[in-house]
Amino acid sequence: MKFILFYFLILLSASLFSQDDSTFIRSIYNTALSEGKAYEDLRSLCKDIGARITGSAEAEMAIEWGKRRMESYGFDKVYLQEITVPHWERGTKEAGWIRMDNGSLIKVNLLALGGSIGTSGKMESELIGFSSLQELKDAPKSKIEGKIVFINQEMNEQQIQTFKAYGGCYPVRGTGAIEASKKGAKAVIIRSLGIPIDKHPHTGTMHYEDSIAKIPAAAISTQDAELLSQILTSGHAEFVLEMDCRDYPDVTSYNVIGELTGKNANNIITFGGHLDSWDTGEGAHDDGAGIVHTLEALRILKELNYKPNNTLRLVFFMNEENGNRGGKGYAEWAKLQTKENHILALESDRGGFAPRGFSMDGTADQIALLASFAPIFKEYDLHVFEKGYGGVDISPLKKTFEGIPLVGFVPDSQRYFDFHHAPSDVFENVNKRELELGCAAIASILYLFDQNL
Repeated sequence: MKFILFYFLILLSASLFSQDDSTFIRSIYNTALSEGKAYEDLRSLCKDIGARITGSAEAEMAIEWGKRRMESYGFDKVYLQEITVPHWERGTKEAGWIRMDNGSLIKVNLLALGGSIGTSGKMESELIGFSSLQELKDAPKSKIEGKIVFINQEMNEQQIQTFKAYGGCYPVRGTGAIEASKKGAKAVIIRSLGIPIDKHPHTGTMHYEDSIAKIPAAAISTQDAELLSQILTSGHAEFVLEMDCRDYPDVTSYNVIGELTGKNANNIITFGGHLDSWDTGEGAHDDGAGIVHTLEALRILKELNYKPNNTLRLVFFMNEENGNRGGKGYAEWAKLQTKENHILALESDRGGFAPRGFSMDGTADQIALLASFAPIFKEYDLHVFEKGYGGVDISPLKKTFEGIPLVGFVPDSQRYFDFHHAPSDVFENVNKRELELGCAAIASILYLFDQNL
């Protein structure tokens, strides 16, 4: 393997990188922090276009926006890759409220989960609560049939890495409607997947099974979940729900692609984020930040007149949130480009917070190469260079190109689930300097991979 000798040398010395490498990376950071375009690009994406759910007019606007931005930065190639995507709409704003035994009503902050069916008018029924998805699974059907289920499973605030806490609760959102329907429930309401106690409900994709009756599914804010749990602990309540969600036929959409052609033009390093977002908030952290991280990274390399060894291919993926058709479609399309040799992929989809490093889904040798970059990043406060997850959009490449390493950008995660899929995911909640530092980190590691692959 090309870098076996390199890895042995890494064990002997942490100073193999040339002064030219250090100087160039310093210039990347200087450009990002003093001459950056990322913050204005994010403002434009969030404010001029807004939320960008797949199949919407705003998603199509975002495609045009992305293509024009790439063209304005003078990349060697800019083009669209056609895909087919699902089209789900929330419809008229949802409404939900609690009816107490004394007749008083308490309105809750509520969002339909992505992909849910509607209620066909107002739905009301007795509410039954469970502290976890497992408790629901263990309950007898006779206790649940004909009722609306409430699952109050909290994200584990003791998890230092909040994505692990999210992963522990994801099945509640993903399969809660299936499990509740198996027991004869009329609908399911879940506690939003977020750590803070606030009024913002968090949406996100959910799933049905063809063999199980579909029921409406929604999330209420953590603040309302706390209240509802207290009510059910002390007595009885009914829940009233109205949602107008509906599915439409699949539509044509596009991934947006820009390239700097390398000396070895057929060697491809793919990197990017997802252009779509949920239809609440502005998709600022998820994944507007990832879009501008990677756009700015390529812009900076172009601005600094960097001539890559390998083709650097920037991809704005469409439809990560409710189908990953962009990621799957790109992997299938790339396989048809028979002269291409895909050597690495990188994704930014964990928000625009202060960078901490990079994780890699790869072999021991590939992870050793990533770890070898740590010394040069020490002065930039990056410390995570380890085995881990790449990203949803780039994950299909693993099946298409056996052995390809997948790299995930790792920012600080502590505040990510304050905003994830919520109305609060807006431009104002992204810090300019943290965003710019992420751009510089990504541009720098792309440079190092390009030099060492």
